[in-house]
Order: sequence, then structure tokens, then C-alpha cells
Amino acid sequence: MNWNIVCVSLVIFGILDFANAEQVVDSAKSEPKDTIAVIGTGDMGNSFGPRLADLGYKVVYGSRNPASDKVSALVATTGHGASATTQMQAAQQAEVVLLALPWPAMETVTQNLGDLEGKVLIDISYPPIDIAEDGYYIVTVETSSAEMIQGWNPTAKVVKAFGTLGSNAIDDPSSVGGAVSVPIASDYRDAKEKVAVIAAELGFDPIDAGPLRISRTIEAMQNLLLVPLLQRRATSWNLYFRRSNYWNCNPYVSEDGVFDWPRAPDADNLATIPETQGPPQPCP
Repeated sequence: MNWNIVCVSLVIFGILDFANAEQVVDSAKSEPKDTIAVIGTGDMGNSFGPRLADLGYKVVYGSRNPASDKVSALVATTGHGASATTQMQAAQQAEVVLLALPWPAMETVTQNLGDLEGKVLIDISYPPIDIAEDGYYIVTVETSSAEMIQGWNPTAKVVKAFGTLGSNAIDDPSSVGGAVSVPIASDYRDAKEKVAVIAAELGFDPIDAGPLRISRTIEAMQNLLLVPLLQRRATSWNLYFRRSNYWNCNPYVSEDGVFDWPRAPDADNLATIPETQGPPQPCP
């Protein structure tokens, strides 16, 4: 095989993907913005809401106590016509529902939001966890938070995203040294593309992580973020996948000379993700 041809092709496809992704972001800017229901007004909800509203999304908070002083103050801070109501009413008003809830509240709330057919549900939560004998967290479910939410809401389009971020990064992406990565997993291409555009607009680097079951891996990464806290370290970290075309230019070949990488079934129908790092460099 002529690897020069392969490498040139990779560069061309990378440039085309970059152009297509830029068109997606430009198109999203020109279209009317969705209404986003932010379910939960805690540390993550009160970071996402104001930022989304500043970007032009209509924000409606879903709260157990929508008339409380705390929620009223958040609505006033958010501005841009934001409002607050019950969790179910907020979800019913929105095209996108951001689930900014911890467990076990997540289990109760997400089974009582009404008919969510066709709506995009963004799960940012940590999965149910416990402390193992070695003092580190262990996940207590066999699948993932996102897959459980999809099971309870089979007609919705569940997306796992943003769970690898702290609220400080949501408030100000520059506080963690620049655009960190947001791996996105879903069984719905259009839902992934919608969430990827939101992530890019918020100042992050969206990554298509594949189908919803990959949320198990994402949630494992979330637990990795907690390790420095359990170790009582002075600093922690944020996840950042840096672009590399090493494997593309040097694919693994087994000892018998056979190209040994399987091909994902959706390889010809991938979500178009906004490109934040520019086209890849040519193969050396």
C-alpha cells in the first residue's frame, strides 16, 4: 500500500471535516436557539444556566422549589428571559434537557419528567459510587448512569457529556488553561451533533466518543478526576485529549502482516463535530 497516498488522503479528509464542522457551528449561530431546561440548581446547574443564556439559549430551570429565594436569585442573575418552574414542567418546555442532578435524586427525577419523546437529555452526572476497601471510589451499577436514564426514557435521546468537567471550567474555561475536552457518547447522531455545538460554543473541545455504552468509560474517567481529592493532593487535573495522527499514519499491523483494526459499523456515518484544533498535520 502506498502510505504517501494514505497520508495525503487523511489530510484532505481532515480539512474537509474541519470545513464541515465550521459550517455546523456557523449554521447553529444563524438558527433560532433551543430552549434548554436545566434540571437542578446546584453547583453545576447554576454554572451552566447563566452561560447558556449568555449564548442565546432560552433557559428554564427545573427545581423542587422554583419559588425559593435561591432559585429566584439564580433566575435574576441568569437574565435573558430565564425562568424557573417544576422539574417536569421545565422538561416539557424544552428541546434540550440538561440533567444537573446527583444520585440518588437522578433516579427519582428522571423517571418523573413526563413524555420526553424526541428530546435531547444530557446526563452530566457521576454514576452511583461507593468507597471500596482500598479507600477509592467504585461504581455500584453494572452499566452507567446514562444507560439507566435511557432505559427509563426510551423515546428520548440521551447523551453523556460534560461530566468530566468541574463547575469552575463551566464558569470560565480559561481557568483550567484553555479548552479542555468533552467526550460525548450517544446512540443518536443528531443529538451528539447538537451537544457538540453547545460544547464548542461554551469554549470546550468536543470529542465524539461513540455510542451510549461508552458512557461507562466516560464515567470511569470521571472517577479518575476524584483520585487527587481522595489522596488529599494540593491540585487535581482536567482532561484534555491532544490531537495526534500517529495511529492514522502508522496503523497497527500484526506479525503476519495483516491490518488488524476492526471497523466500527458507523464509520461512514459519523457525527460532524465542531473542530477546535484545526486540521491534522500531514503524516511525516
